[in-house]
Amino acid sequence: METNGIRPTPAQARSALADTERIRASAAELSATPWPNWFFIALTVYLAALPLTYGGIVADSEWLLPRPAWMVVMLTITAVYVALFAVASRAWRNRTGVALRWDVLPKRATVPVMACLPVLLVGSAFAFRVTGRPGWLIGASLISAAVSVGFHLTFVRLHRKTA
Repeated sequence: METNGIRPTPAQARSALADTERIRASAAELSATPWPNWFFIALTVYLAALPLTYGGIVADSEWLLPRPAWMVVMLTITAVYVALFAVASRAWRNRTGVALRWDVLPKRATVPVMACLPVLLVGSAFAFRVTGRPGWLIGASLISAAVSVGFHLTFVRLHRKTA
């Protein structure tokens, strides 16, 4: 709280302390979520890239890149994702002493995502192959990114309720 050399009133001091506590609580909640922000961003980019990569792999002709190049892209982004997941999991385990567990996440959120996201990712590639229109891939990329953001925000909100 900026005072410019003037002593704050007791009410102003209490207000500043309350603001400080809210900021600390908010920071603690965010730092307590298992996925660091860098991993959440990496996961969102990975999910957004998958439909385009699948589309390149299943395209009739060479679309933007040759098919072997799309396979290399797929293997590379998957390897990077798995490595980042391992780093994020290890950081969580080191910070809390508890391994990440998928079974503690609410089933009403995870089951639809786990069932529908693969259909969206693979289905858009096959729709692209049949129609030749990349709009299917772009739409699937945008939806995948939105699902990732929504799932992250839901998990953060869930964690705040339990904390």
